[in-house]
Amino acid sequence: MDFNGRTVVVTGGVKGIGKCICEEFRKAGANVCIIDVLPNEYFVGDIGKKETLHAFAEKVIKEFGQVDVLVNNAIPIMKGIDACTYEEFEKALAVGVTAPFYLSKLFAPYFSKGASIINISSSRDRMSQAQTESYTAAKGGISALTHALAVSFAGKVRVNAISPGWIDTDYTDYEGPDAEQQPAGRVGNPMDIANMVLFLCSDKAGFITGENICIDGGMTKLMIYHEDHGWTYSGHV
Repeated sequence: MDFNGRTVVVTGGVKGIGKCICEEFRKAGANVCIIDVLPNEYFVGDIGKKETLHAFAEKVIKEFGQVDVLVNNAIPIMKGIDACTYEEFEKALAVGVTAPFYLSKLFAPYFSKGASIINISSSRDRMSQAQTESYTAAKGGISALTHALAVSFAGKVRVNAISPGWIDTDYTDYEGPDAEQQPAGRVGNPMDIANMVLFLCSDKAGFITGENICIDGGMTKLMIYHEDHGWTYSGHV
């Protein structure tokens, strides 16, 4: 897929899934603009702060004039009902929901014809482990934001979400139960997500908008009850 000369914005692009997405877009010829709290070659900043979003958006538009792809990938903190403070919960929503909304708003006049927004959600937008409220709420929020933006940007920008399951960012080759429990037979890696991002941003996906595609090896489709698939219920967590 050819993204030669296209302007691609990625939040949280220094490590893990975000890094892989950036690398694949660069291979396809894109100009990649990263914002991350970690050191990088483009923009270091906290997307949980309004002034940072303004400064970043101004830099992108001044240098490139338009945006062809916006990937909202930055990860909110994961803390649960027992330990998460009011401020931490607010921060998770600021990074995971408010920033994607506000960047979409700031770039709205500058999206090119055929532009795409990709929101990285999580399979946790539909299922949970205990003590994950801040992260799960943020991922649920960005999933809902996806179809709202798709309708508001109808005919202008396609907006889709990807919900990863277990993605090992170290590309570990798992064997045994960790792999075998997955209907796909393995644990995922960042390329599984990056490949879908580039596809959804390409002309090949021109009739897809408002969708949330779960890439989790089939785990959210695996129904498990007591003594099913080797699992035994042992009481509440």
